[in-house]
Amino acid sequence: MPRTREETAWSTCERGPRTNANFALVAIGMELLRLSLLFAITAVAEIVGCYLPWLVLRQGKSLWLLLPAALALALFAWLLTLHPSAAGRTYAAYGGMYIAVALLWLHFVDGMALSRWDLLGAGIALVGMAVIALQPTAS
Repeated sequence: MPRTREETAWSTCERGPRTNANFALVAIGMELLRLSLLFAITAVAEIVGCYLPWLVLRQGKSLWLLLPAALALALFAWLLTLHPSAAGRTYAAYGGMYIAVALLWLHFVDGMALSRWDLLGAGIALVGMAVIALQPTAS
């Protein structure tokens, strides 16, 4: 069975020599960065797909906004398929990034100030995302 990037990185780290461990840590860091960017783009697509209908229904904006909303939600669904993990694990890890991106949306789009509790919660959620997404697997 082919190994995922995460499995390869963790197994390299467990081999022993310092150079392999350094390489593995860099590989794990790069994988976390890749997953984080993919999850962030996915979250923006989902939020846009839900925010535009909200504008139509709550603020009386043009029904034409439903077209880009549908496209954003289709993009969101497609982006979730790009992850190598099982769907449930992908959704669980994605939830951490979604929380952080939703709070950034709250600040930059809705113009609300974030509290230290918002920031702490987002930090905890992102740590949870990393733990779920990068967990070592049995070889």
